[in-house]
Amino acid sequence: MLYIFTGNGKGKTTAALGQAMRAVGDGKKVLMVQFIKGPWKSGEDFLAKGLEPHFKLVKMGKGFVGIMGDTLPRGEHEKAAQEALEFAKKEAESGNWDMVILDEVNNAIHLGLISKGDVLEFLDVAVDKLEHLILTGRDAPQELIDRADLVTEMRDIKHPYRRGLKARRGIEY
Repeated sequence: MLYIFTGNGKGKTTAALGQAMRAVGDGKKVLMVQFIKGPWKSGEDFLAKGLEPHFKLVKMGKGFVGIMGDTLPRGEHEKAAQEALEFAKKEAESGNWDMVILDEVNNAIHLGLISKGDVLEFLDVAVDKLEHLILTGRDAPQELIDRADLVTEMRDIKHPYRRGLKARRGIEY
């Protein structure tokens, strides 16, 4: 089954983590590959350590791309996203996982870090190898939405960020 959590509202990664916790609770093995999130620590990092070997989190992104003080050359972000997709493909083909989550892969496509075509090729392989595959991130391409079994759009109605409040540990990250 292919699931997509997209939209401008908060909760896409959180929804994927909820699915992962249910799967782990049912004895499944889950891999989450993060495409954008960088080296900073977030709540899921600490959760992951306690759930190994049933849940594994691999951060492969280099952080925000072109915003919030990002000084990395764009090529480094592109290389990291391409390596993340290759890693996910290898892991999906390994047979070691029941569920694979590609966190913020939609953002990576939208930003041009990886091609939509490469992700569609990944789907051709992974959907048959995995029980569940979850793609998260804003701006999911229509071609991915068309292939999905379940699509949920998070819609931003009201958010404290608009009042000048910064992201809070344990809630936004």
